[in-house]
Amino acid sequence: MSPLRPSPRAVRHPSRHGGLRLRLVAGFTVVAVVSCLSTGVLTFREARTGVLQQSQDAVVRQFRDSVDARAPGFPDAPSRSDLNAMVGDLAYTHRSQQWRFLATYGDERAVYGPQDSFDVLTPELRRSVRTRTAAVFQRVHHDGRSFLVVGLPVTYASSADVSAAATGLVLYLVVPQETEQLYVRALITAIERATLPALGLAVLIALLVARGVLRPVRALGRATRRMAAGHLDTRLTVSGSDELAELSRTFNDTAAALEQSVAELRRMEARARRFAADVSHELRTPLAAMTAVTDVLDEQSSGLDQITGEAVRLVSEETARLARLVDDLMEISRFDAGAAELGVDEIDLAESVRRTLAARGWLDRVSTDLPAGGALRARVDPRRVDVVVANLVGNALRHGEPPVTLRLTDADGWAVITVTDRGPGIPEADLPHIFERFYKASRARVRSESSGLGLAITAENVRLHGGRVRAGNDPGGGAVFTVELPLRPRPAADTSPGEERREST
Repeated sequence: MSPLRPSPRAVRHPSRHGGLRLRLVAGFTVVAVVSCLSTGVLTFREARTGVLQQSQDAVVRQFRDSVDARAPGFPDAPSRSDLNAMVGDLAYTHRSQQWRFLATYGDERAVYGPQDSFDVLTPELRRSVRTRTAAVFQRVHHDGRSFLVVGLPVTYASSADVSAAATGLVLYLVVPQETEQLYVRALITAIERATLPALGLAVLIALLVARGVLRPVRALGRATRRMAAGHLDTRLTVSGSDELAELSRTFNDTAAALEQSVAELRRMEARARRFAADVSHELRTPLAAMTAVTDVLDEQSSGLDQITGEAVRLVSEETARLARLVDDLMEISRFDAGAAELGVDEIDLAESVRRTLAARGWLDRVSTDLPAGGALRARVDPRRVDVVVANLVGNALRHGEPPVTLRLTDADGWAVITVTDRGPGIPEADLPHIFERFYKASRARVRSESSGLGLAITAENVRLHGGRVRAGNDPGGGAVFTVELPLRPRPAADTSPGEERREST
């Protein structure tokens, strides 16, 4: 069982230029802008309507009162001079208000002052005055200015009939709206001045709210990153009773359950390692005796009958295989217990590789490409390098096809050992698992002489040197195993969780 370790996946930190804070502030700002604009528009409309309505009602009332005061003595069929007198009298009465008057009766018309052409009277207003007996008004924009135009038909009513009848006399009033426009502009300015502080206040509130919301979120992010680094005792400080507090409580419950589960797994893993080590240790004594017995039987096998001799050879082979398995288990147990250490010595790597091949009788079966003697020296553990080379070459000889090639090169401070064969290669589905313990790529060789631990031991020895090992397939066919060892020892990759410490987040 391999030791528990943090996931190698990189932890992504939130961007300093975006994230939840930016979205909260942007959301508050948008809401504030929409609220200010809608409030300002509604306020402006209501205020503008109120100002203009008040002004309009006052103008119409004064105009009607002035006309009513002069209508009783006015001729039923007025002449041009009568119309001029009427508009002159009205203009004099309202001389301080800059009102302009026009009177029409049939084809006759009179204006106050020859310069008044009354271009602001629209055809719609004239038609409406002819069809109604009540005052008609309209706001008109002319030459960049705003005017209120009022049309008032003069009517009379008899004592027997209360209904009004038109006399044909129509009076028009044109009133400049400069004062009202000044009020409207002042209102717009006031709304604009009030909008900017409101937006600033909204942004400030958004920042405060975002800070309050993001504080527990940041704490949760820090706690999550600590847990990813292996500190499973990390807990959050819970305050309040809102959704974020509930999330913090859920995180603490999950962390506690995870810590308990991982602790139990580690205890089970430790027990399994101890069990494997104890079993291996206890098997060594009887295996030594069995090996001695099988050696004696091998010497006497020539004098035995065929069936007995085959049985003796089978027992001898299986005993040897069991002995190798026990040795491999003992080696794996030392790795798991952290007891494996490097016995570093400066050696000639090319000579070490030659001795490994010669000791196992592989010099004539393996093609080598090695540097000259003394050209590539490194501080490594000679015994472990011997195991690495022997396991890779033995694996190629057993499961590949000739020619098997071993190449040793120097690459920028790294010794690179490459072992290739011309066999069927490694299935793509098996490549990620090839260095796992007891993993055998070929399901047809479950009962081969290999224990399934050789490549796992190779990987552990390489890691102990601070190196790297990888497996792949050559485009021309066959498997390729590559080992990279530093020429000077480097710290081994840490595969155990870091020291845990309790820290409230």
